[in-house]
Amino acid sequence: MVKLTRPLLRAATAAGLVLAIGTPSAFAAMTATTVTDLNIRTGPGPQYPTVGLATRGSTAVIDGCIEGSKWCRIDVGGVRGWVYSQYLTTDLGGSAVVVQERRADLAIPAVTYEVQPNDPVIVSSGDELIGPVEQIDPIVPPENVRTYVTSNPGETVYLDGEVVVGAELPQTVAVQRVPDYSYDYVSINGQPVLVEPATRRIVYVYR
Repeated sequence: MVKLTRPLLRAATAAGLVLAIGTPSAFAAMTATTVTDLNIRTGPGPQYPTVGLATRGSTAVIDGCIEGSKWCRIDVGGVRGWVYSQYLTTDLGGSAVVVQERRADLAIPAVTYEVQPNDPVIVSSGDELIGPVEQIDPIVPPENVRTYVTSNPGETVYLDGEVVVGAELPQTVAVQRVPDYSYDYVSINGQPVLVEPATRRIVYVYR
């Protein structure tokens, strides 16, 4: 399922004009499955706005991936955009494999992205968020925690990869305490997340 608001639909339409560049016509459509709730973005990077959310188990059609990058262009329910391929799986010889880890075997074509004049620019730390996402049970925080986090946002930290439940934060990322609560918080790639102190894994993403 893909969740969209009216402004995001307009952004998705605009993104589609850019995405049309560089699609190999001979490539047979390949489907993949999202292994967690996954942002669909207007460009290949965590700094780009989201145009939708592909919920866990969504079916995505892969157009291709950028050479030397972990970002791939997909279509989910008619919404086109870019996702982090570490959280896509597909069938290879009867087994589910991670798209990013088996791109050569899957023969996924290379696509390009044409940078636009108003594209956001960030300096990433070079650190990646690390899974696996299936090892964490998501939590449901009380509303007062949301109020505290949104009232005390702090500076956002930009990392390579994508913000998903189960991803592990690098030790270089400083988190903040939530008073009288079991989890810490920090803003990653523009999204507040709750973090389990012992494992530094994301247990909740505020969207």
